[in-house]
Amino acid sequence: MSKPISLTGIKPTGTPHLGNYLGAIRPALELRQKYSTVYFIADYHALTTVHSREEMQSNTHKVAATWLALGLNPEEGLFYKQSDIPEIFELSWLLSCFTPKGFMNRAHAYKDKVAKNQAAGTDPDDGVNMGLYCYPCLMNADILMFKSDIVPVGKDQKQHVEFSRDVAERFNKQYGKDIFVLPEPVIQAETDIIPGLDGRKMSKSYDNTIEIFLSSKELKAKVGKIVTNSQGMEEPKDPEKCNVFALYKLFANKEQIAALDARYRAGGMGWGHAKEALRELLEEHLAESREKYNALLADTSQIDKILAYGAEKARAIAKPFMQEIRDTIGI
Repeated sequence: MSKPISLTGIKPTGTPHLGNYLGAIRPALELRQKYSTVYFIADYHALTTVHSREEMQSNTHKVAATWLALGLNPEEGLFYKQSDIPEIFELSWLLSCFTPKGFMNRAHAYKDKVAKNQAAGTDPDDGVNMGLYCYPCLMNADILMFKSDIVPVGKDQKQHVEFSRDVAERFNKQYGKDIFVLPEPVIQAETDIIPGLDGRKMSKSYDNTIEIFLSSKELKAKVGKIVTNSQGMEEPKDPEKCNVFALYKLFANKEQIAALDARYRAGGMGWGHAKEALRELLEEHLAESREKYNALLADTSQIDKILAYGAEKARAIAKPFMQEIRDTIGI
């Protein structure tokens, strides 16, 4: 790869919503302007919680279709399923032998699960499988296999990259060779600014999301549910205190924002008008991608072929690198 490498993992759990798009998908796709990009579907990571064959396959196809429809080009960089690269799992075991158990004890996902169990008065490890506990080891392999220079993450995921750096340094020092690149975390913009239907952060856990590829009818219904205040149509309104306007600004250009801002402040505009302006803007941005998304899901063999092609390209890099690592450790 000719440019520095950026790696993005995509966990196939649930249907992506506008918060995912604005906070993760769009920024990750924009990285291709400066970086050689690696995108992978983390299906084995999802296995820690998803134990339904049908759900796993459906979620994998949905997340692949989402990224492809929104502009991911499989000819640029890499796009593959984690499960299609066996070298990653060999590397995961190898790296686990250089990973202190204390790292696992401090991992956010494990600590959060234990804290919830303790709050509920149950056994601290209730519901904790070894996949969840050893999650960072597989994450380290994901990051280090393709010599990632940067990994875009949220604040709560920075720890994964820090663990990867530490383990890579331990390995390099042990063998006196810079086998692994030390990755840097790139903290993504805070997604709390993306409001859901009720004004809180858009999140599946709050059941306040607007899914990316709703039909026109479904989109209108969802936008109609955005919480507003009781001001009448003729009253001037403060756009900066409005959930509808907060979402509108995230998709609109400067001229559109200024125009709608003026309408709010002038009075004579009801909440229905504001919601219709948002719906039209979302249609403008997402209608073409929605058509591509639906076409891909109507024939998932297209997705499978794209992922198989990505796996072939990824393994062409992973196999010789894994052999180099084997030679280094004497296996």
